Amino acid sequence: MSEYDSDSNNPESPERREFLGKVTGVVAGTGIVAASWPFISSMNPSTDVLSKATTEADISDIAPGQVHTVEWQGKPVFILHRTDQQIDKMRQSEGGKDPTADQKRVLEPNWLVVVGICTHLGCVPNRVDDGWLCPCHGSVYDNSGRILRGPAPRNLHVPPYQFTGENRLLIGQADPQRQRCERVDPDAAGDTFCVSTNPNGKEV
Repeated sequence: MSEYDSDSNNPESPERREFLGKVTGVVAGTGIVAASWPFISSMNPSTDVLSKATTEADISDIAPGQVHTVEWQGKPVFILHRTDQQIDKMRQSEGGKDPTADQKRVLEPNWLVVVGICTHLGCVPNRVDDGWLCPCHGSVYDNSGRILRGPAPRNLHVPPYQFTGENRLLIGQADPQRQRCERVDPDAAGDTFCVSTNPNGKEV
């Protein structure tokens, strides 16, 4: 046995102390990671939360002129299958006190998707022939979800959504090529407001 080997096996040798220090550090680091993992894992969204982040809707049975309501993140979402007459009328104006072109509020002209919560105090508007009427304080919205009269300050919010098939909608996830979404005042009735864009990413 060489003098070096003899010294390296000596508990007092610098080489052995350095080796033991490195091993101890690795073991300690592994223990910290193992102990911290349950805490780190708990910060990730649960499967239940992720499942509620989006809502799929089958729109095949919604006849022109009819509205179907689905739930998304605990909020009602109105899906209106618009007639050609309704589309033509909505494109002739930009609404009322919160003017916005109809084209910016839809991905497909025949389908309007809006969060069914009045932007005044959060009541759920009732369907009427020409749009929606809030039963609480009389805010009136048209068939583009735009506020026409009453105390509501803003249009009904357009949620993030996309068409995943000819007759299927996915609400809660925007198509980045066709929709631009922004966070709004957390105290407002809707959490997100989206506007439609053309395939080149420019606003319609």
